[in-house]
This record gives sequence, structure tokens and C-alpha cells, in this order.
Amino acid sequence: MRQLTYWCEHARLDGTVAEGVTLHTAPDGTLAEVRAGQEVPDGATVLRGLTLPGLANTHSHAFHRALRGTTQTGRGTFWTWRELMYRTAARLTPDSYHALARAVYAEMALAGITRVGEFHYLHHAPGGTRYADPNAMGEALLAAAADAGLRITLLDTAYLASGFGPGGTGAPPEEHQLRFSDGTADAWAERASALADRAAVLPHALVGAAVHSVRAVPAGELAAVAGWAGERGAPLHVHLSEQTAENDACRAAHGRTPARLLADHGVLGPRTTAVHATHLTDEDVALLGGTGAGVCMCPTTERDLADGIGPAVALQRAGSPLSLGSDSHAVVDLLEEARAMELDERLRTRTRGHWSADQLLRAATEDGHAALGAPGAGRLTPGAPADFTTLALDSVRTAGPPPELGAETAVFAATAADVRHTVVGGRHIVRDGAHTTVPDVAGALRTAITALHT
Repeated sequence: MRQLTYWCEHARLDGTVAEGVTLHTAPDGTLAEVRAGQEVPDGATVLRGLTLPGLANTHSHAFHRALRGTTQTGRGTFWTWRELMYRTAARLTPDSYHALARAVYAEMALAGITRVGEFHYLHHAPGGTRYADPNAMGEALLAAAADAGLRITLLDTAYLASGFGPGGTGAPPEEHQLRFSDGTADAWAERASALADRAAVLPHALVGAAVHSVRAVPAGELAAVAGWAGERGAPLHVHLSEQTAENDACRAAHGRTPARLLADHGVLGPRTTAVHATHLTDEDVALLGGTGAGVCMCPTTERDLADGIGPAVALQRAGSPLSLGSDSHAVVDLLEEARAMELDERLRTRTRGHWSADQLLRAATEDGHAALGAPGAGRLTPGAPADFTTLALDSVRTAGPPPELGAETAVFAATAADVRHTVVGGRHIVRDGAHTTVPDVAGALRTAITALHT
């Protein structure tokens, strides 16, 4: 790739908003030079508005996007929602998953997201039959991200059981879970290793690991999954204490909380990210913070499913970096996730100002990228990936505040609809609000989702 130059009307550099910022990209897709107070250079691409580091969507299930608008009727619970999710999962093939994920990742690019963490457990065909390529579904996701212009950390997920079995063993997968399971952690590791080795040559992709939950991976298999991630220096994610029913079942089976169970089997550590962490004890909070494990909050999904409000303030004080994800994609808007984390905490405590706008943006950028195995990303600084997004400051939502309050405007006023440009690795993926390689993102979503419901 040749060197490109972008000129930003305003850009957020190290926590402050600067004017006239020139971003020079290097042929390898990194930032070669960042200079503020510049006039528009000859040949530069002009980005009007506020330019931020690219957003990191730390937790995604791409196929859940097909459920938007279809699971909102009636009362229901997380568990009734899960049955609808299983039915959708059963219809997906490598080809249809590629089409859906390509459209979903393009929607993310339109929302200013430059890296997605895909929590992937749809490994096999319905009934558990192996595809000729055992990683056909994972390969479809890697290709979809490339087609949409996004970076991807594919979190290959161990999902081996339907719940806690007698004596701490796992109960066998139910019929609709068979396509998720490799049978054992060793078989999972063999398949995941093949995918990780293939992805190692892809500039946009990284393969990490995930424990679906303590329900889905028996205690005796946890160390094997954690060991695989440790040997490869890869990120390790896990759904944790999303539901009180999971906590109750874990205590009944193991006499301890899910967080304690994970700690006892070596799962927690600085490369680990716990997703949701909604229903924790004080000891759980101390365990996560003390090991340096991060926590990914997904406020729009957590409130959509009536899961509850997690102890994010306490977790951060204990030492856990926070990141954000759109999870089930009830909406795809990382600015809304950042805003919701603060506003939900205000409702819970009836006080304001738990995080500054800069802290919330860090969760949506730098700390999110670090949780996905890219600790150098999420900043506009030389040597960092040339990944950034520009928000309009003249829309009906953002007009008015002075530019120096850009962080506050971004978090507390803007939405994904205000994204005008997204650049990934120096490539202009979204230009003037339109995706450059998926010209009709809404049409692509409609076609892919309709095919799953007919």
C-alpha cells in the first residue's frame, strides 16, 4: 500500500482535541507521522469533524444480528431468548454465515468500528457433523471481515457441555448444541490450532481463545483451554456470571462461584477478558482485579435481555481494565455502549460522573484493542495502526458544543449515525457515510437475514 495523507479538522490526541491534524500513513498500514496545527497539505484527504482512534467492538456474535426486531415481543427471559437464538444458529452454513457476517461487519465499519472480537462457537454442521474443512465456519468469518475492511480477533470458543453434570463433569450437549462442540478440550485445541496457523499470515486477523462459560466447559477441561491461549500468547475470553442461575448452578456443582472456579483452574490473568460479569460477589471483583483480568461490558444487550447492571466501577477500582461490546447487536453503536455504561450506573446509584468522557472513549478504543490482542492500537500516534474514524460535528445531535468538548460530544451526544469516515490500515473503508466495498449495507443485511427466515 502506498503512503497516504489525511488531514483532520479536529482529532483527539492523547486525551485532548487538536486542530488541523495531519496523519501520514506508512505502506505497512501504520501511522508514520502525526502533526497538529497544520494547513491542508497538497493531495491530502480532508476529514471534516472530529477524528478518533478506531473503535474496538470487544464482544460480537455476528449471527445474533439476525435476531434484531424478532425477539422483542412478549415478556420472556434470557433462556427463552436463547431458544430463538439456537433456531437461527441451526440454519447457518459457511456460505450463509459469510454473507451475514460480511454485512454485519460492514455495519460495524459504518459505526466507526475498526476491530471486532468475534466470540465464535458455530464450528460444525447441525447435528455435529464435521465439514470437510473443520474450520469452514471460522474461515467464513475471517473472509467476511476482510471483505468488509475490518480487523478481526476470532475468539475460537470451547463449548463442550450443556451444563454442570454429576461430580463436576459436564452434561452432554443437547441436540442444538452439537454443532458447537468438539467433544473434548484437546480436540478443540487441535482444530483451533489449525485455524490460528492459517490466520497467522493474514494481516487483518488474529485467532484467540474463549471458554464459552463454566456451564459449557467442564472444570477439568478449563486448564487445557487456558494453557492453549497461554502458550500462544493469545487473548482468552469467557462469558462470566451473566445470569444468577449460572451462579446458583455452579455453587451447587462446585461449591464456589464461577469466578473462583476460573481462578482455581488458571483461567484468570492479564490476557483474560470476562464478558458481562454482571452478578459478582465482592470476592469475585477482587479476584478479577487482582489478576489483572479485563471485563467487557455490553450494556445494550444486558438491558435488552434484562440481565442487570454489572459492578463496572468496582471492577475498575479493583484493577480490571474495561472494554465494550455490542454482543447480540440489539444496536451496533459503541458510542451508545460507552454512554450506557455511565448512564446505567447513574440510574443504579442516583449519582453522576462515574467516568469522564475520556475514560469511556478509552474503554471503546485503547483498552478494547488491548483486550483483543492489539495493545498498540487505539491511539493516534506514530507506529500505531492507521485505524481511525471521523464523527460529524454538525449533525442535529452534535451541533453546538465547541470542538474542544469533542470527547463529551462523542460520548454523550453522537451516535453511529454521525460517523462520516472510517479508515483501517490506511484504507478509506467508509467515505462520507458510505461503505466503499459494500455499497448497500442495508440491502446486504436484508438479503442475508431474510434467507435465514424463509
